[in-house]
Order: sequence, then structure tokens, then C-alpha cells
Amino acid sequence: MNYSALLLAYSYKKTRGNGRKMLELDDYFRQYGVIAVFAALAVAVPTVMLLLSWLLSVLGLRPKNPSPVKNSIYECGFETISEKWSNFNFRYYSIALLFVIFDVEVIFLFPWAASFGTMSAEFGLYVLAEMAIFIGILVLGWAYAWKKGSLEWS
Repeated sequence: MNYSALLLAYSYKKTRGNGRKMLELDDYFRQYGVIAVFAALAVAVPTVMLLLSWLLSVLGLRPKNPSPVKNSIYECGFETISEKWSNFNFRYYSIALLFVIFDVEVIFLFPWAASFGTMSAEFGLYVLAEMAIFIGILVLGWAYAWKKGSLEWS
């Protein structure tokens, strides 16, 4: 007996009510089937696009005629003012990164706040303590960034 037949044999169970056989793992495997379909599509679509592009270039249907205009360096449709590698002020990056980190906090806080009533009825004060610890860790990170001067622009 192979593994799939053995798994199928164990997945049948007799119900108490009317005696029908019911497949327990059917819904479980169906959920993973949906994930597998999306994963296959996520791999197949870019692969087919790349292969089709390559095939069209081999057949000569996709033109490849580089020109100085196509090979020129541009930024947002405009000619660059400085050289290819110019210095970049790190403060732009650090402020943006701090914004993303503290903005993600809202993504975690909103669903928690929306379902706080039902969660507190089921789990009690544990839900409130858990979020207080989360916010406390974020406040410690904010205080550290403030102490290091990361939030100062000058």
C-alpha cells in the first residue's frame, strides 16, 4: 500500500449521526492546493514571459537596435546632472527607514484594536499586556533613535 492510499484510509472516519463516511483532510489539502496553484502561477508567469521574449529575439521578431539615446543614463526621464556615482545623503534613507518601522506599528495595532472586545472577552488581560509589551519595545526603539540623534535633521 502506498503512502497516499494509507493517508486516504486513515482520513476516513465514521460520523456519529447518520453513519456516512466523511473525508477529514479534504478541506485541509484543498487549502494547500490553492497555495500551490498561486505558487505555480507566480513561477510560471515570469518564466513564460522571459522564455517568450528570448524566443522572439531568436526568431528576429523583437528588434534589438541599441542607440546612444537608449544606452544613455537617465533618471525619471531626465538627463542626469551629476556623474554616474554621486554621493547620497544618508539622512534621507535613515528617516525613511524609521518612518517605515514605526508605520508598520499601525498595521499591527489596527486589527488588534478592531478585535480587542472579542479577544479580551476570550483571553482576558493577556491581550492588553501583550500589546503593552509590543508598544513598550517600540517606545524603547524610538527613545534609542532619539538619543542617537537619528531624528534630528541638522
